[in-house]
Amino acid sequence: MLKGIDVSSYQSTFDTDGISFVIIKATEGRSYVNPRLTAQTKRARDGGCVVGFYHFLWPGNITAQAEYFVSKAPEKSGDLLAVDWEWTGDRTAASNAEKDRFIREVKRLRPSHRCLLYCNRDFWTTRDSTSFAGDGLWIADYVSAGKPRIQAKWRIHQYTSTPLDKNVADFASKQAMRDWATID
Repeated sequence: MLKGIDVSSYQSTFDTDGISFVIIKATEGRSYVNPRLTAQTKRARDGGCVVGFYHFLWPGNITAQAEYFVSKAPEKSGDLLAVDWEWTGDRTAASNAEKDRFIREVKRLRPSHRCLLYCNRDFWTTRDSTSFAGDGLWIADYVSAGKPRIQAKWRIHQYTSTPLDKNVADFASKQAMRDWATID
C-alpha cells in the first residue's frame, strides 16, 4: 500500500515526505478554480509524487463541467483525473447517470489519462446503481487504512480527514502506480 494525500485550497502547504501520491482539487462546477492549484502541483511534482486532479461535481451541465475541468487541470502524461461525487454545499448531488456521463466525457476529452470516481461509502452503497467508476474507485470510508467496508475493487482508499485527507493506494510501489497511470 502506498501513502498519499488529497488537498484543496484549504491546504496552503503540505509535506511530501513519506508519501507517494497527491491528488489536488482543480475545479468545481463551471466557475471555480483552486487558487493554489499551480503551487500545489509544483510542490507535488517537486516531491516526486504521482499527481492527480479532481473536479467537485455539481448536478447539471455535465458536458460543460467536464470541458471546464480538463481545460483547467494541468495535462501531463501519467497524471490522474478524478470526479468527486458527493453532496454539494446546498445538499444537492449529481445523479448516478450524471456521474457516469461526466467520467465518460472526461475520458473522451483526455483519453490518455486514467479517470477515477471518488465518493464516500454511503454514495457507493446507496446512490450508485451502475458500479461505474471509470478506471478505478477512490473510496472514502473512515476505518483502518486499506480496509474500506465495501465489496467492490478499489484503487485508492481515503481513511481519514484528520488532520488532512489521508489515503492509501493499492499498488506495490510508486513505480507500479506511475506505470498504471501512464496510458500509452
